[in-house]
Amino acid sequence: MTQASTPFRADVVGSFLRPAAIRQARQQFQSGEIDADTLRQVEDREIRRVVEQQQANGLQVVTDGEFRRAWWHFDFFDNLNGVERYEASQGIQFNGVQTKARGIKVTGKISFNPQHPMLADFRFLNSIAGDAVAKMTIPSPSVLHFRGGRDVIDSRVYPDLAEYFDDLAQTWRDAIQAFYEAGCRYLQLDDTVWAYLCSEDQKRQIRERGDDPEVLSRTYAYVLNKALEGKPADLTVGLHVCRGNFRSTWISEGGYEPVAETLFGEVNVDAFFLEYDTARAGGFEPLRFIRPGHQKVVLGLITTKTGALESAAEVEARIAEAASYVDIGQLCLSPQCGFASTEEGNSLSEEEQWAKVRLVVDIAARVW
Repeated sequence: MTQASTPFRADVVGSFLRPAAIRQARQQFQSGEIDADTLRQVEDREIRRVVEQQQANGLQVVTDGEFRRAWWHFDFFDNLNGVERYEASQGIQFNGVQTKARGIKVTGKISFNPQHPMLADFRFLNSIAGDAVAKMTIPSPSVLHFRGGRDVIDSRVYPDLAEYFDDLAQTWRDAIQAFYEAGCRYLQLDDTVWAYLCSEDQKRQIRERGDDPEVLSRTYAYVLNKALEGKPADLTVGLHVCRGNFRSTWISEGGYEPVAETLFGEVNVDAFFLEYDTARAGGFEPLRFIRPGHQKVVLGLITTKTGALESAAEVEARIAEAASYVDIGQLCLSPQCGFASTEEGNSLSEEEQWAKVRLVVDIAARVW
């Protein structure tokens, strides 16, 4: 497989439902019944299994299912220099459900840790990928800033946020290079913030805390592009835009139009993984800002929030509709998000999960 193959016509966002063995081992580790080495042995075994399952279900791309993580983002942030996790007063509020109470704050100059444990996690995945392409997923830099904003960035360390954003870009630039040196040729940045900037309710909350959504969109585009400067030509970097994915619930709603010109027209990623499984994501019209050429759009038309299987004919009709705004040669297909952005996972079975994956593969084979 070559970098030019990625993203694949049939792709995935990254996370899979945690198997019972992983859940049990994590509980045993937390209670002190097993040590870290034993936990990792269980993770290794289950990651081998999920890699085999991905290939058996027709995928040419494999991830480790994010099996070593509790959260899609905090586990990465925890191991950056200058960042600390803390016990928050409350969790993140989704539609009718709340996460565990966790938060992050910047207490020192931020930089990438060259010993970041996820580098070893990727090397293991890459070593067992076989003929498939191993994809690594990490949160986008904007996520580190957005959740708490100025309030969780020590003003003694960063009296001027311009310096903070420059360091943020450099941290991710160093991370991208470190994963590349570890053998990664397919990296995905997961980002909820761009979808929040499409939500009238979220934008109201942003203004109430003293930020300007328009300024934030420009700032985040700047940070992403600075992080991507000098990216190796044979590395594909995708950006997944998510409206929230926790136990089959969501946070934001609204089509991509408010950010489309900046996000699609200016941010220099190779691919956008876009949620399009419900009316919350709006129509395909904003895709008119996608630049012609190598940049791809991976349509997330298959939901991971329920087990009910979509109609293949309806999905194919929606791909055809999207192709009226973007050349079909630039389109691909995937589930709308991961199946388990946190260790709790979404409300469907493993059998239903794999049926969704097969549906993506089958539709992509027919369309392309």
